[in-house]
Amino acid sequence: MAETNKNQGRKKTRETTLIPDIGKIQPQARELEEAILGALMLEKDAYSLVSDILKPESFYDTIHQTIYRAIVNLAVKQAPVDMLTVVEQLKKDGELEMVGGPVYIAQLTEKVASAAHIEFHARIIAQKYLARELISFSSAVTNKAFDETTDVDDLMQEAESKLFEISQGNVKKDVTQINPVIKEALQLLEIAANRPEGLSGLQTGFTPLDKITSGWQNSDLVIIAARPAMGKTAFVLSMAKNMAVSYNYPVALFSLEMSNVQLVNRLIINTCEIPGEKIKNGQLLPYEWEQLDFKIKELYDAPLFIDDTPSLSVFELRTKARRLVREHGIKMIIIDYLQLMNASGMNYGSREQEVSMISRSLKGLAKELNIPIIALSQLNRGVEGRAGAEGKRPQLSDLRESGAIEQDADMVCFIHRPEYYKILEDDKGNSLIGLAEIIIAKHRNGATGDVLLRFKSEFARFQNIDDDYNFGAGQQFSSKINRTIPDNGFQPTQSGDNDFVPF
Repeated sequence: MAETNKNQGRKKTRETTLIPDIGKIQPQARELEEAILGALMLEKDAYSLVSDILKPESFYDTIHQTIYRAIVNLAVKQAPVDMLTVVEQLKKDGELEMVGGPVYIAQLTEKVASAAHIEFHARIIAQKYLARELISFSSAVTNKAFDETTDVDDLMQEAESKLFEISQGNVKKDVTQINPVIKEALQLLEIAANRPEGLSGLQTGFTPLDKITSGWQNSDLVIIAARPAMGKTAFVLSMAKNMAVSYNYPVALFSLEMSNVQLVNRLIINTCEIPGEKIKNGQLLPYEWEQLDFKIKELYDAPLFIDDTPSLSVFELRTKARRLVREHGIKMIIIDYLQLMNASGMNYGSREQEVSMISRSLKGLAKELNIPIIALSQLNRGVEGRAGAEGKRPQLSDLRESGAIEQDADMVCFIHRPEYYKILEDDKGNSLIGLAEIIIAKHRNGATGDVLLRFKSEFARFQNIDDDYNFGAGQQFSSKINRTIPDNGFQPTQSGDNDFVPF
């Protein structure tokens, strides 16, 4: 009998977990809405105080939405806002009788003495609107979660997208007086001055690149673009290894194209200087096994975090990036590559519009987290169709799928390896074998120019020109390339096996 009662108790407990209807009046403040509308028609400059806080849908009452919309239309036309002009605007829009006629408009002006507290009242109305949006959002998600035909992964993407949209629409940053900003700028200047290398940003390990950029800067969106097989992934992996191993910067790498094991294999090739084919087939000589065991120690415990989620959405990235910064102190994020991302949960007329939204979101995320974000990008085929050595050099117009990428980026860099196009000498007869140009085509906060690095294809590695070259007098490169190397010049040697195709 006791056992039966216990079972009945359990059953009753399960039955009471049903979610009841909320049954509550939505957040609203009608009296404040009336006071704000009345103040707007009494005080000449009142609208300027609330224009960036309120929008028509912020009002709960649809009549008040219509009246405020008329006030906005008057303000846009720089017409005076008062009881008479609002009545005329509503009459022109055919909505005067719907809101209660001139009598109701007059009543609104009688319910307020002044606009002294209009901004405070407006923020309350905005908060009520945001609460209603969240209630509507959560209710819709709840209903869909109960629908067994709904794919949960799709619902999570849609929910995250909508929540992101709500948060973005309501984030407002207050104006800052210049004094604290000057103080912050001077502090950054002192930090840079105290560094022996004199850089204000994060070092990449590529000395000539760091000199022209002063390191990657916080809040910057940097686009690194190239045609396939130019070495985009090899470049960012070389850079990530330098930053994580040599400078102990925590770096996060989101790879949408390669798995985490493939990326780590590339890092092993890069670090241990063992050809990629041998890493694939495991046919290492005894001394190479020793070399592997010795050099791979550099990668252990490196603050390098890899995420290989395929078809990553910008909303997933935002969530993961916040967590990485909070839990691991990430200093930089790398995305390989931008065109493989999506903005699921939101509808776009074209892929170009979607890529534009992604690039804007990445720039916003860089500012929010105050770290540099490096995003790889593909170039269109226009490069392949141009003739001559100069024709093969990438241009900003070659960025694939969206001109917004160029607009949103603080810096756009291209990777160009003349050797790939069988251009083995410059116009002065100097060898270009094993060399790569990093072309800084856009730099919002600094100079543009070309940087010359060495590319070792068999190790999928970019490195400084002088890391293992012997410099000598006599031979120099053309003026286009020579501006980033020492005056005494050098003679590069062939980088070795060029059968390894970089990504």
